[in-house]
Amino acid sequence: MLHLGLGSFHRAHQAVYLQRLQDAGDTGWVLAAGNIRPDMADTIAALRAQNGAYTLETVTPAGQRSYARITSIRTVVPWDATLSGLLARGADVATRIVSFTVTEAGYYLDAANQLDFGAPDIEADLAAAGQGRPGSTIYGALTAILRERMSRGAGGVTLLNCDNLRHNGDRSRSGLLQFIERLGDARLLAWVKTNTTSPNAMVDRITPRPTDEVVQRVKAATGRDDPAALMAESFTQWVIEDRFTNGRPQWEKVGVEMVESVDAHEEAKIRLLNATHSCIAWAGTLAGYRYIHEGTQDARIRQLAYDYATDDAIPALEPSPIDLAAYRDVVLERFGNPALRDTNQRVAMDGFSKIPGFIAPTVRERLARGQSIAAVAMLPALFLACLQRWHRGNLPYTYEDQAMDPAVAHAICASADPVAAFAADAALWGPEAGHPQLVDALRHAVARVADLEKEYA
Repeated sequence: MLHLGLGSFHRAHQAVYLQRLQDAGDTGWVLAAGNIRPDMADTIAALRAQNGAYTLETVTPAGQRSYARITSIRTVVPWDATLSGLLARGADVATRIVSFTVTEAGYYLDAANQLDFGAPDIEADLAAAGQGRPGSTIYGALTAILRERMSRGAGGVTLLNCDNLRHNGDRSRSGLLQFIERLGDARLLAWVKTNTTSPNAMVDRITPRPTDEVVQRVKAATGRDDPAALMAESFTQWVIEDRFTNGRPQWEKVGVEMVESVDAHEEAKIRLLNATHSCIAWAGTLAGYRYIHEGTQDARIRQLAYDYATDDAIPALEPSPIDLAAYRDVVLERFGNPALRDTNQRVAMDGFSKIPGFIAPTVRERLARGQSIAAVAMLPALFLACLQRWHRGNLPYTYEDQAMDPAVAHAICASADPVAAFAADAALWGPEAGHPQLVDALRHAVARVADLEKEYA
């Protein structure tokens, strides 16, 4: 397997499942991994010095910590401008799966699943691909890898998306095919359609950004100096559609759910975990908290999240094969884990991707049924309040949002009627942009958020 995006989540999730398989005696699969952009230089250097090995600390909601040495990443591919190492590994006949984590905004897809050809990064990568260079987006990297694989006759490969994108395999595949079609490479387009598959998958494990405290705890517990150490919650889940074109590890032996369709799991996770996570991060930011567990343990914020899930999200998801109320309760228990010290800053990022991906579908479905959206409207209202603080320059952290056009965001906040401007943004709301019931619900929610802010002032 070759994995693109050697961040914390991959190392706490996909690499761990392969480690479990290896520990059980199945050593037929190993990982190589690297980044498509020149980031995480210190972590990459530490991993290379340790031959890809690192220590994972896991923490239960009760605060019990355990430590495991992960050695499933056998090759850490160094970055260079031509992605030469990734191309060589991806085009190797022994590589059967190319997986990736680049975050939701890194796919440049709108609500209608259309690739944003106007995005500067996409424009630059199309130009680079036209000159035989890989570029810096997932599409530029995959196009270069698949071209090289086709030219070498290396055979089929599965493209496995490990991000929180809804229908992540289908959508990233659509973006890739649109990219190649716009490039005008008909031969590659035909080869990709015939020789690759893109199963949908649902991934779940809270993985905070690593800190020096994690490194210190690992040293105290294991005696090992490990600058690449990281931590995650004890809970982990991976559900994958069993559509692989050239073999796969026997993940089902180590807890991965191999299914025909991931839809029910995916929707429950996106609506009841991801959206609720964002709700608590945005509300916690407004309340002056730093960590997710602080907001979760605040009765007022927890109630906002609970009401959203109970009143609007769960009814929109039913009927479901999953016990959604039990899932909601487990999610809130996980978020309240103080040992994770997961920051609002990490979870609050990328709101311009999360509203259309995590929140707008519930709004759309309830509006279509003529139902109230009062509870779900609180989430975008919380985000708008955070956005207005960012606009004024008094957000307590640096806000990161790959999908946000800062000029558009500032214009929304500076509008004579920010709520109407926010509700009218088609990139956020799709066909529901400007819907009178959406505007009305947002006005009421914004007033409630303003009252909440006063309570914490």
